[in-house]
Amino acid sequence: MPGVAVVWRGDREGRRTATPQNNRFHRVFEELAALGIHAEPAVFDEAFADEVRAQLLSVDGVLVWVDPIHDGKTRAVLDPMLRDVATRGPWVSAHPDVILKMGVKQVLHRTKHLGWDTDTHLYGSCQAFRAAFPEQLQTAGPRVLKQNRGNGGQGVWKVERIEPLLSGVAAVRVLHARRGSVPEELALADFMARCEAYFTPGGCIVDQPFQPRLPDGMIRCYMGGDKVVGFGHQFIKALIPPPPEGPDSEAAQPGPRIMHPASAEPFQTLRTRMEVDWTPQMMAVLDIEPDSLPIIWDADFLYGPRTASGEDSYVLCEINVSSVFAIPDQAPAEIARLVAARLSTSANRSVRQSPGAALTVNA
Repeated sequence: MPGVAVVWRGDREGRRTATPQNNRFHRVFEELAALGIHAEPAVFDEAFADEVRAQLLSVDGVLVWVDPIHDGKTRAVLDPMLRDVATRGPWVSAHPDVILKMGVKQVLHRTKHLGWDTDTHLYGSCQAFRAAFPEQLQTAGPRVLKQNRGNGGQGVWKVERIEPLLSGVAAVRVLHARRGSVPEELALADFMARCEAYFTPGGCIVDQPFQPRLPDGMIRCYMGGDKVVGFGHQFIKALIPPPPEGPDSEAAQPGPRIMHPASAEPFQTLRTRMEVDWTPQMMAVLDIEPDSLPIIWDADFLYGPRTASGEDSYVLCEINVSSVFAIPDQAPAEIARLVAARLSTSANRSVRQSPGAALTVNA
């Protein structure tokens, strides 16, 4: 029976007690089992990485749900391990190299010409940021800055110019996207100095215009490979100033994410654009093969300006690859179907590459 490991972050006790039934991925385990695929939990932490590596080398495929940043921990140990595992036989979804292509904010700049983006700029160094951003802020209105890798709103800021705090000193009002944040007013130079931490090796800052229709909500387009498997619509509160009751009040909390099937009528224009235009074009720009696309990923869209005829436009604000959850009800079955296809492809490739197979063909 073919086998896959499902990886998520946890502690030693979580690893010891994990079963296919007692975690948030239980529906994925159920759908895999229904297709005759053995799936096992593979709880990961840096403290027992070697143990996890040995487990992953014993299966045919690996499904990974681990955030880039979690309680101060990163994927600095996990990603090299996954790369090594992938060179030794098992396929990995999402592969760290694919994450670095499509699961980072830089993709917003690399693919901005596809029609899902807007006036997007990229600053690859502190020097470039200091040289260009003040003028951009002055001429283009409120902006949203995003560090290259992060989750949960970490390193995402709304920035708008205000009257100088002191004569001749440029000042800004900033709001962090992390839950519980409140607006802060400070000198532009001080805020930019704060952002210098985002220019780590491989780091950058992506700069997009603030979307006035943010209160209309965010549409999360869930993808299984290159096909839409569902949608989620949520009235988010990130980058919206908290109400008078305060950032911890009930009114400041985001609304529930309402899940919809791929066939949901309000999102069919977006579905067509994703499947027919944007995803194939993105794959070409980023040099991603169909079999390397993550088995589950999502693209988050905000509503852009309405067209002259009153139709909605959509602005890509993020692609999530590292840890996409929660997911629509239809997604676990699609994940299992894609896993089965990936296992079949891998098995056929192994047969074609084996010396015994070659001798049989030539006989």
